Amino acid sequence: MSIRRTTLASRVGLPVAVAALLVFTLFPVYWMISTALDPKASLRGSDVLPSGISFEHFTYVFDKGNFGTYLLNSALVGLATIVAAGLLSLFAAIAVARFKFRFRTSVLIMILIVQMVPLEALVIPLFIQMRDYDMLNSLLGLSVVYIALSLPFAIWTLRGFVATVPKEVEEAAYIDGASWPRMFWSVLLPLVAPGLVATSIFAFITAWNEFVFAYTFMKGSDKYTAAVGIYQFFGENSTAWGPVMASSTLVTLPVMIFFVVIHRKLGSGLAAGAVKG
Repeated sequence: MSIRRTTLASRVGLPVAVAALLVFTLFPVYWMISTALDPKASLRGSDVLPSGISFEHFTYVFDKGNFGTYLLNSALVGLATIVAAGLLSLFAAIAVARFKFRFRTSVLIMILIVQMVPLEALVIPLFIQMRDYDMLNSLLGLSVVYIALSLPFAIWTLRGFVATVPKEVEEAAYIDGASWPRMFWSVLLPLVAPGLVATSIFAFITAWNEFVFAYTFMKGSDKYTAAVGIYQFFGENSTAWGPVMASSTLVTLPVMIFFVVIHRKLGSGLAAGAVKG
């Protein structure tokens, strides 16, 4: 009898727990989207359902808030960060995983130490450095900062993927007459692709969602990123919750779409990485 009760409880409890987890996870997303569509968002209060459906807040953030420019700036900075951080971290990971050189251990220790430094502690030093290089209020300068912030994690992650690739696979390619570029493109790159995808996701999210550096380094509103653009809808005495939620939805959707697309490639990359040479 007790076994039957335990089985029944497990059958009922698991779906209830999963449903509760889904509600807990998805409700903030629902609240954000429904408030963005609510024409009376500022008066909504604690009502679960919106008073109606309207796209006026989305129209407002594009027409009055210049949010299209902010999204474009974030996309450009994010793309530059993904490409540059991916290439630099991949070659750096190959160097520390495959080659033995002086201070190799010190380089790895420094990478770990850099990851432990709070980002807030880097704002002033990086601000001074960007000012000296005349790269303030520049999307290029902001991209350089995001690339630097992404590299420690990316190098450390990719190093683990490169280290797991057997050297015999590379040696077999050399025996077959492949040059280093050919071996890298046809053998090593497919096997470390899962790590490259993971670091690309991290680099993109870092560049897309970051606020402090973008707000500190960008002086002209035409150079703001999307994260900084949301801040303009917060007033000193009031907050325009409709535009805030509409702009937040516009910032969130690209990240979700990017992750869904990359997640499929991550699965195929893991399958490719599991194949032994």
